[in-house]
Amino acid sequence: MATHPTLLSAERLSSLLHTQELQIIQVTTIEVYRAGHIPGAVLILPEDLICGIPPAPGRLPHVDKLNQVFGSIGYAPDTNIVVCDDEGGGWAGRLAWTLDVIGHQKWSYLNGGIRAWAADGFPLVTTPTSVEPHQVNLSISSAPIAEIEDIEPHLSDADLVIWDCRSVDEYEGTRRSATRAGHIPGARHLDWLDLMDEKDHLKLINNAEALLKEHGIVRSKNIITHCQTHHRSGLTYMAARLLGFPRIRAYHGSWSEWGNQTDTPIETGPPKRA
Repeated sequence: MATHPTLLSAERLSSLLHTQELQIIQVTTIEVYRAGHIPGAVLILPEDLICGIPPAPGRLPHVDKLNQVFGSIGYAPDTNIVVCDDEGGGWAGRLAWTLDVIGHQKWSYLNGGIRAWAADGFPLVTTPTSVEPHQVNLSISSAPIAEIEDIEPHLSDADLVIWDCRSVDEYEGTRRSATRAGHIPGARHLDWLDLMDEKDHLKLINNAEALLKEHGIVRSKNIITHCQTHHRSGLTYMAARLLGFPRIRAYHGSWSEWGNQTDTPIETGPPKRA
């Protein structure tokens, strides 16, 4: 696993803006980027980070697509990268996971993203950041990636914790988002929204690890997190990484894959407490 990432405040990022080895990557729509972004930030679209192929469109893209995406922003392996978005960390976390997948060692998360940046009085600009695209040749590490075969045969392992960060309705099976509804047997439920402080510009909550512990998600366990398409679980993966959890992976097929299989086991009903 990559080295311990850091959580940056807007004030701290502002002081680092003129550091030549720093690259800010914003993951939003192009309309949001054009309306205002942090000076120097480059854009990666959410669809650039997923394969887009049903029934599991959120799986990792082919390395050729990743080469094109990262080459287009002038990616450099030794650069300190700051990830951000406008929604509280889902897409920023998906990018953070992707950086771990390509073995990028140095990344940070702008706490609260561009909402917190603007709320703290720092400027947004509308002129696109100029970059020099170039060819890159990325390699994929499987360490941050979980597949069905990493989960199904190990559901009875006491060391394994599945973290389902969808809504409680999706978890219980009362809301169907695939051929079959419900959750992976034994999965713990903690909604990704519960990690955001709505009163403080969607920054990560201060007591995140204590909240995780209440739900049986602790650093001593082997944790695999997922949602529907590994977008919401971008935040939960990133939060665990920022907390220094040593064994955290994301199931990128997520429920769109598991729930559309005919033979994967499922449960329904309310979440179990730790």
